[in-house]
Amino acid sequence: MVNQKRLIDLFKELVAIDSPSLGERQMCDRLKAKLNELGIEAYEDNTGKLIGGNSGNLYAYIDGGKDLEPIMFSSHMDTVEPSHGKTAIVHEDGRITSDGTTVLGSDDLAGVCAIIEALRVLKENGEKFRPVEVVFTVSEETHCMGASHAPFDKIKSKECYVFDLSGDIGEASNKAPTIITYTVSLHGKAAHAAFKPESGVHALKCAAEIITKIRCGKYDGVTVNIGTINGGTATNVVAEHTTFTGEVRSFDNALAQAKLNEITDIINTVAKEYGAEVKIESETCVKAYDVDENHPVAIRFKNTCEKMGITPSIVETYGGSDNNQYVPMGINGLVVSTGMNNCHSCDEYTTVDQLTNAAKLALALMRSED
Repeated sequence: MVNQKRLIDLFKELVAIDSPSLGERQMCDRLKAKLNELGIEAYEDNTGKLIGGNSGNLYAYIDGGKDLEPIMFSSHMDTVEPSHGKTAIVHEDGRITSDGTTVLGSDDLAGVCAIIEALRVLKENGEKFRPVEVVFTVSEETHCMGASHAPFDKIKSKECYVFDLSGDIGEASNKAPTIITYTVSLHGKAAHAAFKPESGVHALKCAAEIITKIRCGKYDGVTVNIGTINGGTATNVVAEHTTFTGEVRSFDNALAQAKLNEITDIINTVAKEYGAEVKIESETCVKAYDVDENHPVAIRFKNTCEKMGITPSIVETYGGSDNNQYVPMGINGLVVSTGMNNCHSCDEYTTVDQLTNAAKLALALMRSED
């Protein structure tokens, strides 16, 4: 069975490695060594060169000896900031936190550790199991840049479990949104704000009016947000340049694009009224997917949880994950909870029990025969 002490020791070891997005070199090397210790040959692709990082995605195929269809297990190697100098503190009540100055990194090292521990158990027992593919990706936190270049030419699996969801063990997501980001650059005309303000074109004020006209929040099947704004040089200067950024999310890709078009019309209309030049850049970071709850990958998950005495729950999520890249490539999957909480904050935490159960779940799925 799962060796809890070994699992927690691995988690602490990996947390201590700095692995920000585009800087996963040390993590990749360590995971490659961990797999090699198990007699598993790991292949690193050239994704790092393609996206400006120092490491590629890590891929491995493990033939367990049983004549069954392979299943892929995936987690990501990078962590959000602040992440440098992380340390995992195991408290007496079993709660695991950082020291409060950084994220913990259970997003997504909880998933990485669960997968590795499951493989360790299978290997040390010498048992036969279904073929398993493992993909540890880079730069997931930057809108899944790493997974977009995953070694799909090598991947044989048509089903996948992405261990990268917050919440209790037993939850899994089968549905996630399209995410479109946009950047708006406004160019007006500088002028002295006291002597001759009427001769200027106020880019910052133009941006402010645009933003007030863009409805933010969750409504009509979309979520809309303005995230950042920058502009101006001094209090006595009519701002010549302003830039702001935002995003649109929807479970319907066409609806997300339609909302972006509506926002674009607002921007262009207001900019024209002010006499400001405008440049709008947008990027579809990931596209929506919806895996049927009756798909074998979901049925297997639910059956496995029930056999473990865990109540399964299939939910939708508004967050993107590497699964957004896998499903369009014909790899139907679920994003599986690993027991991480308060992710993307210095209050992030997990527990010894949750980590252990995540590893047990990964092991049970690898042992499954349905």
